Amino acid sequence: MEAEKIKLPFSMKKPLLAMGSQAKNRVCFASGNLAYLSPLHPDLTNPGDFSNFQKDLKGFLKKRPRIIAHDLHDEYQSTKYALSFLSGYQLVPIQHHHAHIAACMAENSLKNNKIIGVVFDGTGLGDDNKLWGGEFLICDYKNFERKAQLQEIPLLGGEKAILEPARLAAAWLYFIYKDKFMNLKNIGLINKIGKSKWRALKSMYLSGLNVPLASSMGRLFDAVAALVLAKDKARFEAELAIELQKIAMAYRPAGRGLASDSQSHRLESAGYRFNILKGENKYILSPLPMFKEIISDLAGGEPKGKVAYRFHLTVAEMIIKIALALRKETKINQIALSGGVFQNNLLLSLSLDLLYKEGFEVFIHKKSSCNDSGISLGQAAIANFRS
Repeated sequence: MEAEKIKLPFSMKKPLLAMGSQAKNRVCFASGNLAYLSPLHPDLTNPGDFSNFQKDLKGFLKKRPRIIAHDLHDEYQSTKYALSFLSGYQLVPIQHHHAHIAACMAENSLKNNKIIGVVFDGTGLGDDNKLWGGEFLICDYKNFERKAQLQEIPLLGGEKAILEPARLAAAWLYFIYKDKFMNLKNIGLINKIGKSKWRALKSMYLSGLNVPLASSMGRLFDAVAALVLAKDKARFEAELAIELQKIAMAYRPAGRGLASDSQSHRLESAGYRFNILKGENKYILSPLPMFKEIISDLAGGEPKGKVAYRFHLTVAEMIIKIALALRKETKINQIALSGGVFQNNLLLSLSLDLLYKEGFEVFIHKKSSCNDSGISLGQAAIANFRS
């Protein structure tokens, strides 16, 4: 096993082993001021990947860690392994999105000071036992507060909604139009859903069976991609979101500069509207106005690339609006961006542009990916400060 070595901005109190996530798993051993990340194990539900995970884990266990850090989600194979076979160690459960930000902080050699963390991904288990994925945290290495989130949406059919993102789009449209959304004109996805399938999905939603709520930005991208591209299914997670990014980046306003020139886009395009609601001790980002405007654009024949670009800009504007509110409230000017959604280069560049213009000091991943492959590094950092 060849482990990647990362120098830490602090010294570990005790040798520690972090188990990582379910997908894009990497195990992390940390001791002294160094962390060692195993090779990637793409999917721990795959027998071959799980076997490699076990081999790398056993190699790190020979280094005699004294603490084991793991994700809160007890259905992750990495967590199951820790709870089943490593119960003799001190076990420290770590919230998924806090680990994302802690990993970004450690990579950037940040000390244990509070920072604004923006974490956009598919899903991860929150400390309230709900599925999170569109989160704004105020955190240091030890603690976090959830200060803002994306509005929750029911995942109709649970994980099935990942490969059938039309279910996600239907849920958002039902929130806005109720059953009348099936009568919307010039919206290609509506015909693909069909009235009989919608009746079944609505029945599932009303029954409350297998419809977990999720505040997931990854799933919001899936819903918008299904709507704009008029595609109801995906072959793999985020396939349609990746395609949505491609057409957004290829879009070029008439008479403007190159498609990669974000300034030329912004001269013609503006983001869609969204609401910021004040919940109990946190802000809630509601994209319902955005969906209304997307429907209007699609029905009016606007280019799909333009709609896709405006959506990306909208998400970047969500980030800056909440970041400004949190900076005003907390006086914190440092912000970290993490989570798999930030693999979207267009979203990342638009977000950085807006944040830099407002004077934020921004940190992104430099050594590991912003996706779940960096989770174990964050788990190790947090567990160190909690032990």
